[in-house]
Amino acid sequence: MKKIDVLLGLQWGDEGKGKIVDVLTPHYDIVARFQGGPNAGHTLEFNGEKYVLRSIPSGIFQGEKMNVIGNGVVLDPLLFKEEAEALAKSGHDLTKRLVISRKAHLIMPTHRLLDAANEASKGSGKIGTTGKGIGPTYTDKVSRNGLRIGDLECDFDAAYTVAKERHLRVLASLNYPTDELADLEKRWLDATDYLRKFTFVDSEFVINNALTSGETVLAEGAQGSLLDIDFGSYPFVTSSNTICAGCCTGLGVAPRTIGDVYGIFKAYCTRVGAGPFPTELFDEIGDKLC
Repeated sequence: MKKIDVLLGLQWGDEGKGKIVDVLTPHYDIVARFQGGPNAGHTLEFNGEKYVLRSIPSGIFQGEKMNVIGNGVVLDPLLFKEEAEALAKSGHDLTKRLVISRKAHLIMPTHRLLDAANEASKGSGKIGTTGKGIGPTYTDKVSRNGLRIGDLECDFDAAYTVAKERHLRVLASLNYPTDELADLEKRWLDATDYLRKFTFVDSEFVINNALTSGETVLAEGAQGSLLDIDFGSYPFVTSSNTICAGCCTGLGVAPRTIGDVYGIFKAYCTRVGAGPFPTELFDEIGDKLC
């Protein structure tokens, strides 16, 4: 049985993981994302063209190799559609090489509003989220109220309405405006139809069967270890496990299957958002690095 190799960021993200993935992916049969949402961006360059991948694994440029969005990922259909359509225009048809876990959770339009409302309510204690609705989506997942990719195969409209109404009650209690919701929701629902073009799988079986068959798998982490929900600079962290253990839960593989772990760091630290940053420079050197 083959081992699954893992690529992680060792700082607060933006370590340049995309560049390393670019080097590593040709050596693997499958590339899989195991956590995070569209707040992460891996920048790759192929044939003089630059691409930023936020939800889609970085192996999509490697011919017909399989790419997997695992159960630990949260996915916004609208942002996914924009990303996938841009790649399709450049000649990369993802429908033939990308599969999505039925257990991955959906970021709803109201999750974005909840993200903004929660940040606004914290005043000076803001965490500095990207506002993509990722935190509220993981909150719904843990509280057992979330919508998953697999719900698109069932009575989705009813499940969506129940979830939306619950969110609207919370937003009303926070006195947060929902004027933009109607337009956002229409585009989001259109994007869920686009999402149905892709193959939904039980990715834990896909990955484990591949390892048993002797195929090589690279698990592609997002963000960085210091943003881990348990071991990062809490509460100024992301909402998922960004360390190697997150691969086990985010793809459904046993710890014994973990092989090589690539940790990526850069010579100087940066971080996005709020939170402690002891080595931050407020002088000319800091300005020059920026």
